[in-house]
Amino acid sequence: MKISYNWLRQFLQTDWEAEKTGELLTDLGLEVEGIATVESIKGSLKGIVVGEVKTCIKHPNADKLKVTTVDLGDGNPIQIVCGAPNVDVGQKVPVATVGTILYDDNGESFTIKKGKIRGEESFGMICAEDELGLGKGHDGIMVLDENLVSGTPCADVFKIETDYVFEIGLTPNRADAMSHFGVARDLRAGLMHQGTNLELISPSVSDFHVDERTLRIDIEVEDKNIVPRYCGITITDVEIKDSPEWIQNRLKAIGIAPKNNIVDITNYVLHELGQPLHAFDANKIKGNKIVVKTLEEGTKFTTLDEVERELSADDIMICDADDNPLCIAGVFGGLKSGVTEHTTSIFLESAYFNPISIRKTAKRHALNTDASFRFERGIDVNLTEYALKRAALLIEKYAGGKISSDVLGFYPDKIEDFEVFLSFENTYKLIGQEIPKETIKNILASLDIKINSITEGGLGLTIPSYRVDVQREADIIEEILRVYGYNNIEFSHKLNTSISFDNDKNVKVENIVANQLTSLGFNETMANSLTKADYIGLSETLNEAHNVEMLNPLSNDLKVMRQSLLFSGLESISYNINRKNNALKFYEFGKTYHKYESGYQEDKHLTLFVTGNRTKDTWNLANKTSDFFYLKGIVTNLFSRLGFDNLKASPIKSDLFSEGLVLSLGKTKLVEFGVLKTQILKEFSIKQEVLFADFNWQNILNLAGNKKIKVSELAKFPSVKRDLALLLDDKVEFKEIYNLSFQSEKKLLKEVDLFDVYQGDKLPEGKKSYAVSFVLQDENKTLNDKQIDKIMQKLQTTFEKNLEAVLR
Repeated sequence: MKISYNWLRQFLQTDWEAEKTGELLTDLGLEVEGIATVESIKGSLKGIVVGEVKTCIKHPNADKLKVTTVDLGDGNPIQIVCGAPNVDVGQKVPVATVGTILYDDNGESFTIKKGKIRGEESFGMICAEDELGLGKGHDGIMVLDENLVSGTPCADVFKIETDYVFEIGLTPNRADAMSHFGVARDLRAGLMHQGTNLELISPSVSDFHVDERTLRIDIEVEDKNIVPRYCGITITDVEIKDSPEWIQNRLKAIGIAPKNNIVDITNYVLHELGQPLHAFDANKIKGNKIVVKTLEEGTKFTTLDEVERELSADDIMICDADDNPLCIAGVFGGLKSGVTEHTTSIFLESAYFNPISIRKTAKRHALNTDASFRFERGIDVNLTEYALKRAALLIEKYAGGKISSDVLGFYPDKIEDFEVFLSFENTYKLIGQEIPKETIKNILASLDIKINSITEGGLGLTIPSYRVDVQREADIIEEILRVYGYNNIEFSHKLNTSISFDNDKNVKVENIVANQLTSLGFNETMANSLTKADYIGLSETLNEAHNVEMLNPLSNDLKVMRQSLLFSGLESISYNINRKNNALKFYEFGKTYHKYESGYQEDKHLTLFVTGNRTKDTWNLANKTSDFFYLKGIVTNLFSRLGFDNLKASPIKSDLFSEGLVLSLGKTKLVEFGVLKTQILKEFSIKQEVLFADFNWQNILNLAGNKKIKVSELAKFPSVKRDLALLLDDKVEFKEIYNLSFQSEKKLLKEVDLFDVYQGDKLPEGKKSYAVSFVLQDENKTLNDKQIDKIMQKLQTTFEKNLEAVLR
């Protein structure tokens, strides 16, 4: 949020420097993230001086150019070639001297240089209004007052205003500070605590009166719960033109482009007082009646940005007597009811809408306006009529309008100010320090918090209506503390701590797995549990009926809670690949969320993502792309680390994978992993292969406690390695060889590995060759050749008998 310091000082006449003021605002909780210097005219007319045209003749080589000599007050007239049709002898004109920087309509700068134009030298530029940022005129040069002295800086002539703009990082609870008046009110409290008592000057509306009662527009509100207060007034005989320069400068300083006097005044009052207003063309309100209601689901409505939107049955709409929608209340105006250059009469609206309703509407239509920003956080209900009168007086003054009706309002149930009791004991306890009671009372008074009663134990307080965030005792204490100053609270120099001991088995198991994955080059991710509802359509294994939907989603991209960790992980993969980070290994411990007829359910998962090369590019290591077997090795090693063995593998049936496996222990499924389908990856613009593993983490945690790890000494005697090349049927899997090997030799066989697979024209059809290595070891003695040969012969016989293997 941007706050103009010059504007702020209209309410609080402080002479503090901007930097010092920014520090105080930050201490008060309105964090100033930056202070920018803003000029009412970009460049502040530096290098622009008043000149007098002494001579003016036709350019000898161009019909539309003239050669002039201009006196700049130093006794040395300069020659300037000018193309303006109205330049003439005796005129006082603004001259941009050589080296002056000017700005075009897009804010791009260009420098005035000495040069030749059609053969004639030119030492500057005689400027038009638009070239200086003083207006829009470009029909000719700007002619100044003839009484001005040549050489006078134009910055002195046009009184350039320099302002400082605070960029405030406003927290959502501080709805009271969403205006210049609100910030000034807070600043006054801070200054009062530091001993500087300044009067808070509020804009006067005492001159408000009805000029003539010639145009009445009645108001009807259908639901007082969503529209507690609504008021309006009509103003006739308005002239749509540019707003006065001082209003334009205020708006420009905070980044708002001026449009016309009516729109600028409503914007001005919004940023001045924090009350959104809306002006309707009164001639477009049929039946001279405003009806505030909701319309049928799916009703079409075109907003000011010329976008046709489908309304929700929950959107508050401003309609006319014929139920024609004119405006999305508190969010955005309609294209056909707004103020144009042809408008002569307006209906000015000021209201208090239900914050929750406005927030839902704004998020539903992806609209974030200055009005919705304030309404959805909660404005001051008592400011509604005051702000209306303030704007009406400005319109009357600067648009020549006449106030043509009384203030018509709807306010059936007055919203009372909130009352809180403040305990001194709780205040000292929460702050951690005893603050003098008189100091507390003074701070509360500076914050407009009324003290109704005083007892030995505390204070009975009434909270002003604009502090919608202060409704608890703890909120009051926070208010006291931020004005008193967090930096003024003493703290102990003694540090007390205690040793924490986490004996949670589940945490230990998670740390074991996380450490192993980290050692393998994986990075942990933590994705948002909220995701897009559209992702459900990417897999038949996910059911839309099981979605856990947000009642008040921040956006359509964060509308439901995830049923799978896959899609948030692919978002991270896509984000990194788009930034040239192609070799990725991610893991995430997270939950999925499901809604069933029996209730809601959360499931724990561990997911792995692998894509790209296995290692970083190096000069002495060949690149090798991650594949299914690489992921399989990682998965099986994790289970081995946790003490799981005898896992059953079965083909995967999920439509997310082009190929993969499911590993189970008995009937309990532990993990499914494999290569993701290309059509899934296309949804995330991923063109390289991605491997994915999804562990049922809760099942793993349930089983991990039953596994005990045994430790044994390292063998003192050497191991022996032997190889067999087996010709097998191509349907035989290595797992069968592995299991038969250990069934045949349980005592001395330690390892079985497959190190080569061959399939080709040199083998019979339907056959393949496996090269298998066997590691033998006796922990009590050294094996001799006779023992080794006997074991290998036994293994060969087993393979021949059970697998019809042939030794190659």
